[in-house]
Amino acid sequence: MESWVKSLIEIMRGGSLNANGLPIPMDKAYCSEWAKDLNIPRGGGSTIIYTSCLYQMAPMINELVPWIEKVRGGSSLSTLASAVSRVGLGGVLSKFAGLVIKPDKSDIDRANGIVRNIAKALMKAGINFGFLYEDEPYSGALLHEIGAEDAFLEYFENTVLKTFRKYGIKRVITIDPPHTHNVLVNVAPNYFKLDFEVVSYLDLIKNIKVRPKVSGDVVIHDSCLYARYLGKYDVYRSILDNAGIKHVESPMITGREASTCCGGPLESLSPELSRKIAKIRLNHLSMLSKTVVTVCPICLANLGRNAEGAVQVLDINEVLEVE
Repeated sequence: MESWVKSLIEIMRGGSLNANGLPIPMDKAYCSEWAKDLNIPRGGGSTIIYTSCLYQMAPMINELVPWIEKVRGGSSLSTLASAVSRVGLGGVLSKFAGLVIKPDKSDIDRANGIVRNIAKALMKAGINFGFLYEDEPYSGALLHEIGAEDAFLEYFENTVLKTFRKYGIKRVITIDPPHTHNVLVNVAPNYFKLDFEVVSYLDLIKNIKVRPKVSGDVVIHDSCLYARYLGKYDVYRSILDNAGIKHVESPMITGREASTCCGGPLESLSPELSRKIAKIRLNHLSMLSKTVVTVCPICLANLGRNAEGAVQVLDINEVLEVE
């Protein structure tokens, strides 16, 4: 297992991140499509909205995971190790870097719509912010989450910090609560002195007026990181409450300490195990409601991909409408 994890890390570092600045092979132009016609200034002073391209990558992830399983004969990415031994790491990197995932336009539009809704909610809250457009760096969260700490630290220092300092960023508004927010508040400060404030968009929009876009009860799937380690368990619940959306709770399913992982972080390591975990989680959530609300793009992608019509999986920004 160790050998293929190392191969995966090298593919990410030497292939995808170097080729397009992202951990998966997609056109980075997708990352800024959502901002079209919103007139968000480039840089925008010292405060930026930071997408880390996570929502925008969700449709690509949904296309990439089945491709991985198909190409590898249904096995996990461990077979990359044998591929490296056959054609060399350079050969694998060149093939991976040359691959560009292109999902359905409807999926791209959905992801862009979620990010646009977040930006509009921030505007409604009176927040002035800019966006880095094509210069926005990926956070490096996946490198950290698969244990590639040295690679993460090198990337974060040379890409993320360098870019933020170039633009003089003093306040970063994260819209990917669990992964990007966790990297910026719980991981990077252990190694670097960060000269900018980090705030989740949910904290900034929790008091604005919103209307429900769904009828009936919903159940919340809590991101492990956001609920347990970032102290935001009650924040998105209060937002749903303000909109008059009833969320069904069970201490054994949606309790702060009882909520379980969606399996998404395992997508690149073992698609089969990731899918199994998602199925278990969906089965539990469906006992409470057939409408599942997520607050994380990775949870949205993995649960949505594995729901198979049993439940409807929606991001919180798809069940709310800014008044």
